[in-house]
Amino acid sequence: MSAIQVKSHAKINLALNITGKLAKLHKIESIVSFINLHDLIFIKQIKEPNHRIYFYGNFSQKISKNNTVEKLFKILDEKKLLKDKKFQIKIKKNIPQKAGLGGGSMNAASILKILLKKKIIKASQKKIKDISNAIGSDVILGVDNKSAVLKSNNIIKRFSKCPKFYTLLVRPNFGCSTKEIYSRVKKITKSKFTNPKRSMFKYGYLFKQANALETVAFSRYPRLKKIKSFLENLNQPLFVRMTGSGSVIVAYYQSKKDCELAKVQFKRKFENYWCNTSKTL
Repeated sequence: MSAIQVKSHAKINLALNITGKLAKLHKIESIVSFINLHDLIFIKQIKEPNHRIYFYGNFSQKISKNNTVEKLFKILDEKKLLKDKKFQIKIKKNIPQKAGLGGGSMNAASILKILLKKKIIKASQKKIKDISNAIGSDVILGVDNKSAVLKSNNIIKRFSKCPKFYTLLVRPNFGCSTKEIYSRVKKITKSKFTNPKRSMFKYGYLFKQANALETVAFSRYPRLKKIKSFLENLNQPLFVRMTGSGSVIVAYYQSKKDCELAKVQFKRKFENYWCNTSKTL
């Protein structure tokens, strides 16, 4: 087969609540969208004894050998879904690591999705969910790039034609460990997203929501709180919120012009921080 090119889009949490604690993980609920920012994945079948997986690009450094893509192919081989076919995977990393953008999880999800679409593998919906969960808790979200509400019982409700936002994404010169941030969580709240609706993606609803992990992350990294405060006063964003467990802070705008201008203004103050403008899908 000739090489297949796949876009692996970043995931953002428009809102996130902690609703409980399991043995090892926390129960969460979240309003999720995807943005234009993406990694590029090139997939090609090869005649070799092993899969060959490469990462390159701005954010390819220090990716663990035990990464999500390696895990995916190990599972597919164990379940004999690839029927001994081997693949070369090259991934250009444009999405920063430890950012709250789900880069690694979305890489695995995007590859799984294209393997299913091209009928290279066949699997039931249950098996797809089992494979995804074995790699990471948020992988299943990326199997379909529609906006979604993740309920605290892990049921996902997806929506089309949701309101679009222009986004200014900022990452300081450090990342946040998801494990560390969650380990510091103490406050649990009642579930708010039990009855998902498309209207939950409107500005009026989102403005009243929050990311429950901000309190923990800001306590551990006060610089994140300063970035959020600075963004809130930058060209009148609709709202500003950390995504996932950080360290990326996102300012949401209705106008592309306002968003781009805010980026210019931000870079004047924080020239060494990664900064990206994008748009929800």
